[in-house]
Amino acid sequence: MGLTIGVDVGGTKIASGVVDEEGRILESGVRHSPAGSPEKMALTIAEAVTDLAGRHEVEAVGIGAAGFIDETRSVVRFAPNLAWREEPLRKKVSELVDLPVVVENDANAMAWGEYRFGAGRGESHVVCVTVGTGIGGGIVLAGDLYRGRWGMGAELGHTQAVPGGRACGCGNQGCWEKYASGSALLVDAKENAQADPSSAVHLLELAGSVEGIKGEHVTEAARRGDAASLAAFASLAGWLGQGLADIAAILDPGCFILGGGVSGAADLFLDGVRDEFAARLTGRGHRPLAEIRVAELGPAAGVVGAADLARLR
Repeated sequence: MGLTIGVDVGGTKIASGVVDEEGRILESGVRHSPAGSPEKMALTIAEAVTDLAGRHEVEAVGIGAAGFIDETRSVVRFAPNLAWREEPLRKKVSELVDLPVVVENDANAMAWGEYRFGAGRGESHVVCVTVGTGIGGGIVLAGDLYRGRWGMGAELGHTQAVPGGRACGCGNQGCWEKYASGSALLVDAKENAQADPSSAVHLLELAGSVEGIKGEHVTEAARRGDAASLAAFASLAGWLGQGLADIAAILDPGCFILGGGVSGAADLFLDGVRDEFAARLTGRGHRPLAEIRVAELGPAAGVVGAADLARLR
């Protein structure tokens, strides 16, 4: 199969691109995501596809969607940050664009893109962890994308790290993503600054107040040596390393790939993740250590992965 279109749908934007068989994006586009309206969402996705297809001869469309996708890769069962509930997305979009369409979880699409064309090249067993507002996951086992019986596997961020811990948007408490995500980093930094403002001089200088602290402030302050921010990154690293060790005990992958927005600050926490992983791994000292790598494709991974999955439908 030749060219396909990949679409990466999130809560704020819809990214799309024409992708060739080598994972190269030949043309791309970005549109605003009408997150509150399923009908407008389908129309916007179709408009993005139609626009690109008008200039390229494409054969299929892959949509990476932030939500729980059914086992037929057709229906979005539930999306925490979008208005999709039992949404027949594949049917709606395919009727509008007159092309074959597959729908995949966005983290699965990112994982497949990295496995095929990015940091996972050459590995047969790969676990991708997207560290952003929450934590997403994608698993490739023996060269196959693992989806689970109902298509909803690899929701790694919603494994329980702390019984009775922080409330999560999924309805449970103590989920891993409440301690090891970008949102958790922000919570920890604010708590550190509130408890000891003298440790957060750079952070408060950048943000103006505890309430004004944002993720980019924490990263910049940490690079300036801000103690409160560095402590928040150390906590993030510890929780990530522990979680990866737990996953390794179950899946035994050859490598982990860390992606998502927070991975752009990997220089501040990656060594800590690797140290904690090595310290917490069951059977340590008597088994190989899986590599922990940073994603290579960046924001394009979801588009590339979705397009390739459409090619392989």
